[in-house]
Amino acid sequence: MPKPGPRTTYRYTDDFKATAARLSQLPGVAVQDVAASLYIHPFMLSRWRKQAREGVIMTKGVAVDKAVAAELKDLRRVKKAYEQLKLEHDLLKKAIAFTSGRKVTSSPSSNSSKCSTP
Repeated sequence: MPKPGPRTTYRYTDDFKATAARLSQLPGVAVQDVAASLYIHPFMLSRWRKQAREGVIMTKGVAVDKAVAAELKDLRRVKKAYEQLKLEHDLLKKAIAFTSGRKVTSSPSSNSSKCSTP
């Protein structure tokens, strides 16, 4: 439940905005991942990207740390692999439920009843 009272609004510097916009423009990096790593809302990052396209925020001279960019790309790769594993796990659970739910029926030839002669 939200706290009562006035909201806290944060003021970000133009350098921070430019760096965030530049990070989100890298190939293989998602806006959601950059926003989550910077603890900002994705809509705010989208606004900053729009301002960068319009020229309000200058991103040309902003240097992006290569370690941060590599980490964001790696995070994207790990998330994709995790989603793939979740799909495979769900499929295996369904297959196990299907095979264990089937009744075993035996064929007449496999039932060898012994005839006892008195």
